[in-house]
Amino acid sequence: MRQDITDVQQALSQKVIGKSHQLKLAITCLLANGHLLIEDLPGMGKTTLSHALSQVFGLHYSRIQFTSDLLPSDMLGVNIFHSHESDESKRFSFRHGPIFSQVVLADELNRASPKTQSALLEAMEERQVSIDGVTHSLPTPFFVIATQNPSNQSGTYPLPESQLDRFFMRISLGYPAWEAEKAMLLQKDASTPLKKMLSEADLCQMQRDVSAVHASDAIIHYILRLVSESRESNDYPNPLSPRASRALLQGSKAWAFVSGKDYVTPEDVQAVFVAITAHRLTLSSHQLTHSQRSSAINGEKLSQKLLDSVDPLAA
Repeated sequence: MRQDITDVQQALSQKVIGKSHQLKLAITCLLANGHLLIEDLPGMGKTTLSHALSQVFGLHYSRIQFTSDLLPSDMLGVNIFHSHESDESKRFSFRHGPIFSQVVLADELNRASPKTQSALLEAMEERQVSIDGVTHSLPTPFFVIATQNPSNQSGTYPLPESQLDRFFMRISLGYPAWEAEKAMLLQKDASTPLKKMLSEADLCQMQRDVSAVHASDAIIHYILRLVSESRESNDYPNPLSPRASRALLQGSKAWAFVSGKDYVTPEDVQAVFVAITAHRLTLSSHQLTHSQRSSAINGEKLSQKLLDSVDPLAA
């Protein structure tokens, strides 16, 4: 791995112990200029991970707690009327909402109403918001880390497939191993902020360098074969979209870059494939049976099955 990325991952490992693969995926998602969805039970370290990422990159951070009564204006911002102003051009001023941050934690996204969910996902896609006909650009870089509880928990509004497709990657932290949890319990400085290790300019340059990583025709054909298989086979009720194929290419480039390479190999595609495609292939809520525990598990099984069905040498 690149030494600067290795240093960042080691710093993050002080906060999220024993999850090196998930941390590398999160860094990959950030460098690929995508957005990250974390699905897990409460208390698994989702908030800790997002805050730690913003600290090591020196980015402005905000957290939005999504609840059933959260309105889009609470998140995006609102125009304030100043009745004492005689100048009509100054009677309204825009008060920015918490979405105007470089790293935004959308905590428990699936507890908010579909209207509020849609407002966030539009901001993620367009990287701007429109309030009363006026467009406001969001900061650069702009990275959303959304968390959602398992859909079988009460009070949740599952994200529809078209909105899940907007997330570049989905990961799950899961329970820590025995030794990792023991180390966490023995920590004495768990609340100490991490030091800034890279600048905003460094991150933007890395994102540009990721786009410059070389992907041969053979790699692109491998990605296209995987995507085509999901569309041609009846085993996958939600085939991968062109957005997914672009995410696979960009994610593979980012993984190769993080690994210290300037070219993509089939192993790079395979390393990010499940994280990028599982939430896109996942079954709809009405397609799940009672014996199936969560859409995340089904999506991972489908994704792994699709990956195993295509030989990179034959593609």
